[in-house]
Amino acid sequence: MSPVLPLPVTLADRASCAATDILRRVGEKWSVLILALLADRAYGFNELDRTVHGLSRRILTRTLRALESDGLVSRRETPERVEYALTDLGRSLLPLIIAIGEWAVEHASEISAAR
Repeated sequence: MSPVLPLPVTLADRASCAATDILRRVGEKWSVLILALLADRAYGFNELDRTVHGLSRRILTRTLRALESDGLVSRRETPERVEYALTDLGRSLLPLIIAIGEWAVEHASEISAAR
């Protein structure tokens, strides 16, 4: 028996799994990159748009809204600009993202060979 999952795993279990939800969000194409950028400092929307090449403004907006809705990113409006920053919750996720990245680098050749 798995120490993490109740067996059998039902559709209801999968639908209500907090880990699955956050892994799905972090696994989206641009989420990790945006979280990593915001780890250093807050960014304005236009600044993020200029910094991340290949990302449309529409997808940037959608990604920021999703990260904000999960409490990982905050949005602050000033008369001059809209600024995005990591929340404490978002900052607490960074060590886990870094650990997954380090694991991926360490095992890249094994993953590649398995594919």
